[in-house]
Amino acid sequence: MAVAETKIGFVNAARVLEEAPQADAARKQLEKEFAPRDKEIVSMQDDLKKLEEKLARDGAVMSEKEQRKLERDVLSFQRDIKRKKEEFREDLNIRRNEAFERLRKRVFEVIVKIAEDKKFDLIVSDGVVFASKRIDITNEVIEKLKSEMSSSKK
Repeated sequence: MAVAETKIGFVNAARVLEEAPQADAARKQLEKEFAPRDKEIVSMQDDLKKLEEKLARDGAVMSEKEQRKLERDVLSFQRDIKRKKEEFREDLNIRRNEAFERLRKRVFEVIVKIAEDKKFDLIVSDGVVFASKRIDITNEVIEKLKSEMSSSKK
């Protein structure tokens, strides 16, 4: 009776997700997409600081009515900034998760393709204490993703 040998491979998925050029491209795209909103929030914070400085500097010489109005304006501006920051964070997290999920799916597809092409029976990833370089396909997965990225730029 012949016993078939099981061919096992290993991939460091965390390293692939970190080093894949698609991850860097996604980060840069998110930075580009969210930079205008970030600048707007920074500008609003600068404006708020000026209002607060005006209140601290001139509050004592203002009429009570003017001082209360300026205090209300400061509070309103603080709430607006807080709301904008929360929306910004939520939107950024949603977009980051979408981009990561697309990358994760693509990495999985590449791993499966390499496993099928090289006739692996099993590919393991997380929770591995040791894997010899002989069965580690991490570099191969990263190179495949790099070649996809460079060919998509052409």
